[in-house]
Amino acid sequence: MAKTEPLTETLELPDNRLASIIYGQHNDNLNYLEDELGIVIADRGNKLVLSGNPQGVGIAKGILESLYSSLENGKKNLDMQDVMAALRFARKDLYKAAPTRKGDMPDVKPDEAKSKIKLAKGDLISRTPNQSAYINALHKYDMIFGLGPAGTGKTYIAVAKAVSLYEAGEVERMIFCRPAVEAGEKLGFLPGDMREKIDPYLSPIYDALYDFLGREKTEKLLIKNAIEIAPLAFMRGRTLSNACVVLDEAQNTTSAQMKMFLSRMGDGSKMIITGDPHQIDLLEKQISGLKEAFAILKDVDDIIFIEFDHDDVVRHKLVSKILKAYDRVNHGY
Repeated sequence: MAKTEPLTETLELPDNRLASIIYGQHNDNLNYLEDELGIVIADRGNKLVLSGNPQGVGIAKGILESLYSSLENGKKNLDMQDVMAALRFARKDLYKAAPTRKGDMPDVKPDEAKSKIKLAKGDLISRTPNQSAYINALHKYDMIFGLGPAGTGKTYIAVAKAVSLYEAGEVERMIFCRPAVEAGEKLGFLPGDMREKIDPYLSPIYDALYDFLGREKTEKLLIKNAIEIAPLAFMRGRTLSNACVVLDEAQNTTSAQMKMFLSRMGDGSKMIITGDPHQIDLLEKQISGLKEAFAILKDVDDIIFIEFDHDDVVRHKLVSKILKAYDRVNHGY
């Protein structure tokens, strides 16, 4: 096999101010690309010399050019998460993102205009190819399952979609629910009224709502019942029409609870179900409603399952490495 010769490329960034933003504090962004791609990046003022394996050099050059262009076109700031996101997209062909239904690809074209969620406070833009596929699916389908580990943006993006539909007048209500207390929903022993009992279990949803709407507006919408946040048990006997309904932590639903929830869907509604099939807190003999739903519904038309993995974790760069290390020990890979 012929040995691949190292490649050296020079990249000039005309604006020194933008170049310093690209480099990051203490050249952190350049150092990250070096470590991930196995190349060397030497900065000489506003010129960069990239050397190493041709694929790595090509990817790094493309990423740096793209980030520089985005700053030229008005992007206000840039951080490590932007660099990490650019590398994820460079490494993974968007057309091959998020396999579903017996290994087929989701019927979602990687249209950039459809890979973001429009919000009054500013667009939410995908940071990984699977997030892009998820957002596309949220635009197109009325029932969407987002499966994968914590930190991949499943819930945050689902809340963003609910808010965007409400702001556009496409739904009248946003409903968020979770199976409470490891799916047992035994809230009676906790102090306080019902909201005080359930709020600790729903804090990720509140945090996302505060980001998109602000605390004051969120509280006003809660008072007028345009936002409803409740334990899953409160959905029994209801038909949920003209609403965006998000079921979070769905891996902790029982079979009966999941069937009950899915059958609440009414006219003009969108249902988003999120959860991590590998983090189930049910009793040993109980079947996870999320895992069962995947087995039963994976071939049903107009329902889509988007699957995330540890490469989609958008928290600190160490989180993905930590999760992968635990998987190697706990699952043998």
